[in-house]
Amino acid sequence: MRILSIDPGFERVGIAIIDKNKPKDILVYSNCFKTSNKLPFEKRLREIGKEIERVIKEYTPKVLAIEKLYFTTNQKTAMGVSEARGVMVYIASKNELKIYEYTPPQIKIAVTGYGKASKEMVMSMVPKLIKVKNDVNSDDELDAIAIGLTCLACEKSDLSTV
Repeated sequence: MRILSIDPGFERVGIAIIDKNKPKDILVYSNCFKTSNKLPFEKRLREIGKEIERVIKEYTPKVLAIEKLYFTTNQKTAMGVSEARGVMVYIASKNELKIYEYTPPQIKIAVTGYGKASKEMVMSMVPKLIKVKNDVNSDDELDAIAIGLTCLACEKSDLSTV
C-alpha cells in the first residue's frame, strides 16, 4: 500500500511516496516541487494540481497524508497555502485516496518522540528512520517524508484495510 505525503505550500510543495510493503527502501519517491513567483497565483495552483495528478497516476497511492495548517507567524502566506492545500485535497479526493491530516506537533511526536521538537531535530531524524537518497536537502521534501512516516506510525491498523 502506497502513501502520497505532502507538505503543502504554493511556492514549494514537498512530495513523497512511501510504500509500507517494501521491507527496506520504503521511500519510493520524493521531491520538492516549485512554482515560479512570476506566474499569477491561479496558474501556480494549476501547476500544483497537475503535478499532484501526475504523481498519483505514476505511483498509484491509495492514501494521502497531508499536514494540517498551523500558522502562528506568517499570516500573509496563510491564505495562499490554504488555497493550495485545498487543490491538493481535492485532487486526492477526486482520485479516491483516503485522506489523513496531521498537525506539526503530531508529526514531531511520531518522528522524534517529542511534540515540541525543533525543525532541525525532525530533519535529522528522518534519515535515521529510513533510507533517504543523498540529494534530498530540501526541508519541504524531508517534511513530506516525515508526514508519510507519521501516517505509517499513527494508522497502522487502519492502513491494512486500504
